[in-house]
Amino acid sequence: MLNDKLNKREDEVMNAVFTLAGGKEQFLVSPEEILALLPPKANYDEEKLEEVLRALELDDYFELILSDRKGEKMYVIHLHSQGLAYKRSDSQRKRGLYFKLGVAAAGAVLSFLIGMILKAIFG
Repeated sequence: MLNDKLNKREDEVMNAVFTLAGGKEQFLVSPEEILALLPPKANYDEEKLEEVLRALELDDYFELILSDRKGEKMYVIHLHSQGLAYKRSDSQRKRGLYFKLGVAAAGAVLSFLIGMILKAIFG
């Protein structure tokens, strides 16, 4: 699963980038547009955002090119295969987590029932 290696900040930024891509492989976006989609509690600024974007670029989620439009900083983002598959891998990761939680809950219920049966037999 691709997202397993993303930390919380990278996952938040990648989710924002994927949302802004709108199904396109390559698009132009400002740092403010990305920051607007990030959780306010996380206290992102342009510097932190760029660090996370560079980390995602190194992990081959996309290619990041700095650009300038009328004095405003812009990013040209070209999603690679990992970036395009981000949502699918994210849903697979969540599905796996729910399965593990279900198995743990079933194990707890089964242990409780076996304990009650043994208590009734020997108690």
